[in-house]
Amino acid sequence: MPFKFQYLRTVMSVQSVVEGVFAVNKPPSLSSAQALRDLQVQFNESSLFAPWLSAQREKRAAEPQRGRRRRREKRIQVKLGHGGTLDPMATGVLIVGVGAGTKSLQDFLSCRKTYDTVVLFGATSESYDAWGKLVAVQKDRSKLKELTRDKVESALEKFRGKIMQKPPIFSALRIDGKRLYEYAREGKELPREIEERPVEVYDLEMLEWYEGGTHPWKYPDEVAADEERTLAGKVMGVSEEDKNAALGSSSKRRRVEEDAVSKAVGDSGSTKKQKTEKTEEQFASTNPEPESEQSPPVVAGDSPLASTEPQASGALKSDVINSVDNPTEQPVSTPSASSMGSFAPAARVRVTSSSGFYVRSLCHDLGKAVGSYGLMTELVRKKQADFELGKNVIEFEDFNKGEEVWGSKVREQLGQWMNAREEKKRKEEERRASIPP
Repeated sequence: MPFKFQYLRTVMSVQSVVEGVFAVNKPPSLSSAQALRDLQVQFNESSLFAPWLSAQREKRAAEPQRGRRRRREKRIQVKLGHGGTLDPMATGVLIVGVGAGTKSLQDFLSCRKTYDTVVLFGATSESYDAWGKLVAVQKDRSKLKELTRDKVESALEKFRGKIMQKPPIFSALRIDGKRLYEYAREGKELPREIEERPVEVYDLEMLEWYEGGTHPWKYPDEVAADEERTLAGKVMGVSEEDKNAALGSSSKRRRVEEDAVSKAVGDSGSTKKQKTEKTEEQFASTNPEPESEQSPPVVAGDSPLASTEPQASGALKSDVINSVDNPTEQPVSTPSASSMGSFAPAARVRVTSSSGFYVRSLCHDLGKAVGSYGLMTELVRKKQADFELGKNVIEFEDFNKGEEVWGSKVREQLGQWMNAREEKKRKEEERRASIPP
């Protein structure tokens, strides 16, 4: 038997507590934080993690009385964290840390990641994706008819290698202490231009080209308010006629006017507060942020699930390894669709990039590069570090089938992590022992 598996069997037989890192395939319409909460519910009641929970209770019982008193009201739960946010509309690899594995999640911030995305041409939103509010639609539809696969593939060349990328205005970056999305929401001018940042694209290819009318993707139906369109339009460099084209039908124009009236009414009382809270939740659901823009890991396991500050998945959240502390998160709604988008061309693109890379910025910039606009309408994380869909990633639906289905899969991946950790320790001890006194 090879040493690797022999050693793993020894570790697993002696050590009943399992912890480490594994990966799941996150489904759509589910935030990364909610995915952790769902897993935590399963793990808290499982036999697989019963030894881990028992060890934590013993550890707490051994604490000084003062510390025990301070923590006695906190419920002990399986500690979980994730290695990089996937926004709710996205699917794919979500790396999960359990117990001591949460300390390793920081290692996944600087690793390469591979994404499949769909770019829909001819329109742009405030967040550069189909879940944002419409800012501009290309009025001259003849330009869309001129778009070809060859033209778009040629434009991809400028996005390969080491490039400078400008983050979207709907992101958590700060200017003069204020987040960019706050300027956008309030329609306020930016104190200065958003600075470009260095990123690296290791591989970029078009997987499929879709002519208009041959695909299901559509533009957002909701139009941004006047002040939001004005600010976003300046930052994005869109024309007045394209901004006005976003209003489209009279029903859309009426919706924008009704939103303005609702906002004015809300300014006088609690309605404004409720609207703001809802808006922040909506922002949280629609804007992914690259891991490099976020803070060190935050994990939770020994405290009750309690609400925290509004979670901002992706662009609106400053933490990369999210906690599982927000049970009040609202369900994610899919965007209402405008049939206009189905008549525009689209392209499926695969990109492998460094951390800090905005896929939705790529979609936006690619649209500009071909004389149009671009929206991200689909996002799948295919690979992160050594975890890859179809190879060593557990399907999320398996966790709804009972521990008899997911238990062995999770145990195997955590066992491999524990084995690798012990092997690393052994090599380090050998290295130190070889150093002359």
